[in-house]
Amino acid sequence: MKRLNAARLTFVALLISAPVSSALAGNFNAVLNGRSIHVDASQDWNEDNAGLGLEYQFATESRWKKQLIVNGFRDSNEDMSYMAGAGLHRTLYTTNRLNGFYVDAGINAFLMTRRDVNDNRPFLGAVPSLSVGNHHMGINLTYLPVKAVERAIGVRMTDDTVSGIFFLQFKVDVSRLLPND
Repeated sequence: MKRLNAARLTFVALLISAPVSSALAGNFNAVLNGRSIHVDASQDWNEDNAGLGLEYQFATESRWKKQLIVNGFRDSNEDMSYMAGAGLHRTLYTTNRLNGFYVDAGINAFLMTRRDVNDNRPFLGAVPSLSVGNHHMGINLTYLPVKAVERAIGVRMTDDTVSGIFFLQFKVDVSRLLPND
């Protein structure tokens, strides 16, 4: 049921974005949340973080890229978590080969809800991010240092052995599927 709600939320966001796609000259990506790795964990955490999201990258001629992001995914405790925010990334490498291969690095700041943090009341967060891909698809990798997470949310991790969490997403450019006026 919770996965169905995340799918509905993403579908509604796509429907809402379709009429404004011609006014927005950037790119829309469908984001498939995938995997997390709890570094050095002694407990078993959910590392299958299935979920859906959207990423909108504003058109730019600069090496700096601005984006809006929204996601719903199954978190480390197997509860649904939701986040919305923005990112600022810099292109570190790009080429016209391999359909526009690129490597971008930056930071994503967001508002997030988790059942185990403030009883699902939104909290602020920011994470470093690396994105590798081309004009059609890509991979986002973020890293959450445990100490920064604990400081931000004011809650101590129940597994003291975890030193950090990597989070992996797969993204597909859906801009070509939206109507062009």
